[in-house]
Amino acid sequence: MTIRAWQAVAGPAAVAAALTLAALPAGTRLGMGGFSLAAGVAALTLMAAAALLGSRWRWVEHAFGGLDRVYVAHKWLGIWALALASAHFLFKADADGWDVAAILELPAFWTRLVRQLSYVALGLIVLLALNRNIRYSVWRWWHKLSGPLFLVVVLHWLSFRSPIRLESPAGVWLATWSVLGAAGALYKLLLYPLLARQAEYEVVAIDPGQAAAHIQLTPVAHPVRFVPGQFGFLRMKHDGLREPHPFTIASGSGGDGRVDFVVRALGDFTAKLVAQVRPGMRADVYAPYGRFVRNAAAPREVWIGGGVGISPFIAWLQDQAADAFHKVTLFYFYTPGREFPELPVLEAMARERGAELVGVAGGPGDPAFVERFAALCREHGPRAVDVAFCGPKGLLGRVRAELAANGVPAENLRHELFEFR
Repeated sequence: MTIRAWQAVAGPAAVAAALTLAALPAGTRLGMGGFSLAAGVAALTLMAAAALLGSRWRWVEHAFGGLDRVYVAHKWLGIWALALASAHFLFKADADGWDVAAILELPAFWTRLVRQLSYVALGLIVLLALNRNIRYSVWRWWHKLSGPLFLVVVLHWLSFRSPIRLESPAGVWLATWSVLGAAGALYKLLLYPLLARQAEYEVVAIDPGQAAAHIQLTPVAHPVRFVPGQFGFLRMKHDGLREPHPFTIASGSGGDGRVDFVVRALGDFTAKLVAQVRPGMRADVYAPYGRFVRNAAAPREVWIGGGVGISPFIAWLQDQAADAFHKVTLFYFYTPGREFPELPVLEAMARERGAELVGVAGGPGDPAFVERFAALCREHGPRAVDVAFCGPKGLLGRVRAELAANGVPAENLRHELFEFR
């Protein structure tokens, strides 16, 4: 059983609020002071959880069922941390009858400055992180500040005069989360480049397309070990292209250690990468991540790739260790004139492995998809159809509707989240 984003937010926030209210005198728990204090404790807890998730530790990824799910939970933790911090900031966390004291005494000026800085900086980081219109390089460096910012928030808790004692259940809760969050933040900021699973690669070939490229790399020394369908962070060792960016590894599990990335120019960084990458360039590949693997045991497999979301299915087709492709139907949603790889290339791949390929140029309402998918459900029974999807969020919604219309259980759909930011 994996943790969902709403559980990652609601669970720690509820426990934080309950422990905080239990530490207050009974007659003050339902007042605005108690609400403000509980909101502040919950906000710090969610910030700590976000910092922990940002570490990319393998056990965290396993708990959430994939790093793509970790990123979604990380985003919502930040949003709700800002909302709760706003409630804490608006109302005074105090009431008559409270016995308050600071764990770490600071001069009044610094106590007030740390409090204001922690809130303003948190709001700035969350708003910039959610703004998709700023350059990736700017977004990435702003997001790096979330680790040091968390330490400022911890300092605010320690210097704030409150009824929560360090040895109380609420104090132990805050101390534990503070340590976990600080460990995750410092690991990601300082140790991740040194200790993460990575290998150095060299670009050996580029297959350019219209606003896209198929980049082939071979290991300089040792290769990364991955399961087809997983993704990695590609960091080019070239000025202007050094920001690590996630891409699905679009190659099989061959013995030469080669990794392929299909990159479409969808933003400022990917456009620059497609335009400037050249054979001979070196890169670090941080991998593998993700849990999007083939369910070869399913009676009938349906793969659905939209745009660059075709990448994991290319890897599955090229997996020389796999078989049973005769029971696979691959739907490829593309925009005519912008498909990459081109449809004949995919047709050749599918034909070589004995899989069925259906090109869909007219969107989710195209009869090529609707009628063929319905026929598969009638032929094999809707419960026997296993659907693997990778593509834009809007297309995923239409695919869900088609599954429901044909009686395919919702649990038969597995999908990789298409966007991290």
